[in-house]
Amino acid sequence: MWLAAAAIVLAFFPFRACAETIPVQYPEGASRGFLVLSNLTGKALASGEETQIVKGGRVTTRLIFRFKDGSIDDETTVYTQHTDFRLISDHHIQRGPSYPYPVDMTIDAVTGTVIMRSKDGGKQKVETTHMDLPPDLSNGLILTVVKNLRSGREKTEVSMVAPGSKPRVVKLAISPEGEERCFIAGSAFRTRRYLVKVELGGLTKVAAAVMDKTPADAHVWSMEGEPPTTLRTETQLFENGPIWRIESAAPTWREPNQSGQKASLHKPTLGSP
Repeated sequence: MWLAAAAIVLAFFPFRACAETIPVQYPEGASRGFLVLSNLTGKALASGEETQIVKGGRVTTRLIFRFKDGSIDDETTVYTQHTDFRLISDHHIQRGPSYPYPVDMTIDAVTGTVIMRSKDGGKQKVETTHMDLPPDLSNGLILTVVKNLRSGREKTEVSMVAPGSKPRVVKLAISPEGEERCFIAGSAFRTRRYLVKVELGGLTKVAAAVMDKTPADAHVWSMEGEPPTTLRTETQLFENGPIWRIESAAPTWREPNQSGQKASLHKPTLGSP
């Protein structure tokens, strides 16, 4: 989800590359976590919640951000994790004032079917595309991939489906950038920063620059250890959009609404928002 802008941009510049699957080092389990999405000055824009369940060998993760302006960013991903991570399906929705380019894309990685839903003059428009999808398809799985990167590798490449009237498969390169320290209650912890970059080469790179559509690099911070965990991401969420920061959140017991009205309560489910 956090690289949707890059995927939208690269829909105009398709290319092919060899696929490599991501071996499972740290299997995912049932979990529930909270996130905050903010701009780079620290102003909170949205609250996030991630729920994950494991049933019958399948992992289902839902990540949803609820913006203060009423916008929604909602992604549900289903995958297996036997020997390698294999995507089964991904449904990603972006809508509201924060998103100038609404997205409603469903990927069935088993059948190779990609469905784009949109509105045309108030009418629902559905476009279905059948594609030859690679085994390293990672829509909704980028942070899981980062946690399972092989130590010592300079670069790992994975694929994503870029949304659009004609969806395309694009390539992302993930590479370590360096180490940093973070602090929790005064204690220092070592983190590794990763660069996530859309692979542009030759005429594709030139064309993107000319059209001012070169996607910004994304950065992911992962805390090392057994198991590792991701702590922060900085990325664009839509084409030519600002860089937003996503971090783990801690609850507070003080009412955040200064108007005296009660803050709304959210009940997480794996269904629709």
